[in-house]
Amino acid sequence: MTDLFVGAVGSGEPVILVHGSLATGAEEWEAHQPLAHEGFQLLVVDRRGYGRSPAAQGEDFLRDAEDIAALMGDGAHLVGHSYGGLGVMVAAARRPDATRSLALLEPAAITLGQDQPAARDLVAGLLELWKLDLDDRAWMERFLAEVGSDPEELPPELLDAAVPLVPVMRDGRLPAGGDLPIAELASAAFPKLVVSGGHHPGFEAICDDLAERIGAARSVIDGAGHEIQFTGQPVNDALLSLWRTTAAS
Repeated sequence: MTDLFVGAVGSGEPVILVHGSLATGAEEWEAHQPLAHEGFQLLVVDRRGYGRSPAAQGEDFLRDAEDIAALMGDGAHLVGHSYGGLGVMVAAARRPDATRSLALLEPAAITLGQDQPAARDLVAGLLELWKLDLDDRAWMERFLAEVGSDPEELPPELLDAAVPLVPVMRDGRLPAGGDLPIAELASAAFPKLVVSGGHHPGFEAICDDLAERIGAARSVIDGAGHEIQFTGQPVNDALLSLWRTTAAS
């Protein structure tokens, strides 16, 4: 069991939707509520430190993985965005028999793709940000710019709500070499999908490398920068295709 807040919508095959940093589950996955009418139960998680889940000094994808694994029951589809993608990767590797499919939307797998200059530059910029002494709003805006999301294109109320969440992110665990279960995922039989937003060559390189290493299908859905889920229907279509392929097999 887990003490996380989990919103459940619909009935059918369980789908665990895991948000990234600086947001809550409801904010990130609002456009995906129609999937609850397609024979799936959406379990929309607030990760530890966010929303209505217990407080945390910093986000921790290894702790997230424990929470996600506890929610999977006899089997669930896993979907993770950005930092949330790290937790679902670890959970899927720990419980491969209970993982029906794995979908990763620009996961923060910053140890990958480092043979490409664009990925090295992206990671160097992010690591430098963690060293800067900025106030929380300035830090957030700098982070969004580094990952390719223009703060001016995001709803002001979303940005205002994100500012209090910045300390959770700044004090969080960053992935390092050996943290990500690449070999375990590569050997797992469940279908996998890696999606990027077509907006940043660094993320494209990371996602290309990840997909190749774990044997995942690869897709690019542009139009919303790093916040790929905000495109709505294109992501829904990709997820339904993945899940129905799983059901057919």
